[in-house]
Amino acid sequence: MGRWKPNARGRLELSALELFVERGYESTTVAEIAERAGLAKSTFFRHFSDKREVLFGGGDTLGRLFAEAIGGAPEATTPIGAVGAALDAAAVGFPEERRPWVRQRQVVIAGNSDLRERELLKRATLTAAMAEALRERGVPDRTASLGAEMGTLAFQNALDRWADPADQPDFAGIVRQELAALRAATAALG
Repeated sequence: MGRWKPNARGRLELSALELFVERGYESTTVAEIAERAGLAKSTFFRHFSDKREVLFGGGDTLGRLFAEAIGGAPEATTPIGAVGAALDAAAVGFPEERRPWVRQRQVVIAGNSDLRERELLKRATLTAAMAEALRERGVPDRTASLGAEMGTLAFQNALDRWADPADQPDFAGIVRQELAALRAATAALG
């Protein structure tokens, strides 16, 4: 395979996404991903359990980040304010140079029903992590569940907008706009 190069995980992610776009998700093998990245197939499995995880591998980290930010919010912070803190913390993981990767990831997921299902499961995991963190702050169950659902929806809406080439603001700005819009919509329900 040649000389060792740094960032094997990043190279595998990039190679996989390129191949998924070129050949389709179903037509791409782990061996092809590893070969494109200049790595052995065994290296792929040190970083990912299967090829789906190339697209979804950061979900656990994101859930922990959400939970830590909610838990670390000042005591007087409202539940939705704590969710906002979680979304602000997550925005760090979406620098401008990551936008093309996210855009391509969204296209690949949209084109495959199994991946869309996996995306829904990952969202449910993020929602559960936020709800549990809110409960640990003493937020009642229904309020914690609703706040977490709003946070996940704001996050997904922001991600979709950010991946759109026509939407230029940074992710942090978009996610704040989305949470504010959801808060306004909730208030409009009466």
